[in-house]
Amino acid sequence: MKRKSIYITLAVLILLGSSAYLFRTQLIVAAFDLFMAKDVEDSLQKSYKPLQGDKKPEPVVLQSKPFSVMLLGSDQREDEPARSDTMIYAVVRPKESKVLLVSIPRDTYVDIIGKGKKDKITHAFAFGGHQMAKDTMEAFLDEDIDYYASINFQGLKDVVDAMGGVELPIGKDIVNKGKDHEKFTVKANKPIYSGEEALNYVRYREDSDFNRAKRQQVFLDMAAKRLKQPDQIGKVPELIAIMGDNFQTDMQPKFIIDLAKQMLTGPKVDMTSFTIMGEGMRIGGGYYNDPDMEDVEEARDMIDNWMNPDTPSDQLLKPKDAEKQKLQ
Repeated sequence: MKRKSIYITLAVLILLGSSAYLFRTQLIVAAFDLFMAKDVEDSLQKSYKPLQGDKKPEPVVLQSKPFSVMLLGSDQREDEPARSDTMIYAVVRPKESKVLLVSIPRDTYVDIIGKGKKDKITHAFAFGGHQMAKDTMEAFLDEDIDYYASINFQGLKDVVDAMGGVELPIGKDIVNKGKDHEKFTVKANKPIYSGEEALNYVRYREDSDFNRAKRQQVFLDMAAKRLKQPDQIGKVPELIAIMGDNFQTDMQPKFIIDLAKQMLTGPKVDMTSFTIMGEGMRIGGGYYNDPDMEDVEEARDMIDNWMNPDTPSDQLLKPKDAEKQKLQ
């Protein structure tokens, strides 16, 4: 009888242990709500910067419809004008934890809306901030944008360090050695990379604008996977505080918090990436990227397909030429 009681006790302990493992994310999210949510919301309020005339609906607890976000990454240094080094049109489908990333290389030659001329798309942000960047991206892709979010790469570096680093698929040393470029080397095949190494990985530019955009997509994917790990949830207030003035968005704080909890407790985040390619050209001594209009049309088709809430998960469009979309 005593032995039977021991077996029952062991069985209960195993059951409780496995349940705690299976529901550990939910438990951590519950603890987040109880102890940290208010501090995080207060911190995010400092980053909330709606655009002129911006009227967003009140956030709801459960996001079910797809929405779009313009993601901007700025590589601004001291005494330099701010330019958007990264420009991505993202479609988020929170119900399925799926994200589409459409990258527009920084040198892409487009009409700058509000400036009355064509130039590199990266200059839209320098000329007119988030509003001009949003207007220009919307016109180029012929697609509306629901929200924007931008981060200075210095904030990215500090956040990665606070997470304890990030995994990156680097199979060959990355060496920045150009005459007028900052010199650095990112070693291959390391198990984890620091914030400085991650920053150098995304801004390395001595191969091609296309590869640079692909590295940025890879980084976002790996960072999302890192943040999904339960040991990171408790660091959220610290990460938000670190971003500080380096992060701006017109997504309301409650919207971000509820969305984050929803995706943390949902299926594994699945990212699909697409980069609009083109041909290099020179105009008046400057280098530009003439966009491939077939790629632009494919990007539009993918966005329309992903933004349609009635599109079944198994019918979401993928890049037609997956091989062409790989790092070159």
